[in-house]
Amino acid sequence: MPNLVFGTAGIPLSTKKRNSIEGIKRLVELGLGAMEVEFVRRVTMQEKTAREVGKFAEDSGIILTVHAPYYINLNSKEPEKVVASRQRLVLAGTRGYHLGARSVVFHPAFRHDDPDEFVFNNVRDNLLQVREELEQAGVDIILRMETTGSQSQFGTLEETLKVCAEIPGVEPCIDFSHLHARTGQLNSYREFVQMLELVGEISGPESLQNMHIHLSGIDYGDKGEKKHLILEESDMQYADLLRALWEFDAGGVVICESPNIEDDALLLANTYSEIAQG
Repeated sequence: MPNLVFGTAGIPLSTKKRNSIEGIKRLVELGLGAMEVEFVRRVTMQEKTAREVGKFAEDSGIILTVHAPYYINLNSKEPEKVVASRQRLVLAGTRGYHLGARSVVFHPAFRHDDPDEFVFNNVRDNLLQVREELEQAGVDIILRMETTGSQSQFGTLEETLKVCAEIPGVEPCIDFSHLHARTGQLNSYREFVQMLELVGEISGPESLQNMHIHLSGIDYGDKGEKKHLILEESDMQYADLLRALWEFDAGGVVICESPNIEDDALLLANTYSEIAQG
């Protein structure tokens, strides 16, 4: 049986009542299996609601993950912004724990023309503090550091894997669309295979059984990502990626971030099923 579960970044657009429980009901109707709860501006959901949503998702067989606010920069020149970034990540992780979410995804930092090693150390050291705060609070959730789409951001595949390798409880969220956008390449079957081989080498073969993947169509330029696109209106070679994932026996969650989230999530799920059936 296929090991990957496909879902949406946020409540499906076709959900009539715009709340998480109704979104979960709609996912079940569509035959999808996961939803990433989007705290991209701030964490507004209260603990009581989170626990209710988490219980409903569990009873419905839907996997939940969380996306932390975008306003996280662990390499800011302003110390107070670094502190606020850690606080946002801790809060998102805590609320994700109340949701019963598998993990919380975050964008780590901007480069600000700093040397690569300097940025790496700042990201690593601040994530160590976040992990310590979560553990002291009894919050058991994986932090998923996302590969980023702009060259101004820290988060190539290699950088992401190396940070994660140094910190227990921090694992990669591999956004293959971002990696394509920031390079203009990394969009062929051969390159997908090479990336998955690198994941296995640095993170260990077991990491391929527990992946967190973001995927969408994407528009990009010389400096990287511009905006997300519908898959079939982009050059993203998603079928080649799904074939590589199948051949590596990869497992985990694939979250679709296209503008038509559930339509493209279903396209991905159906394409993957066809590949799995030969």
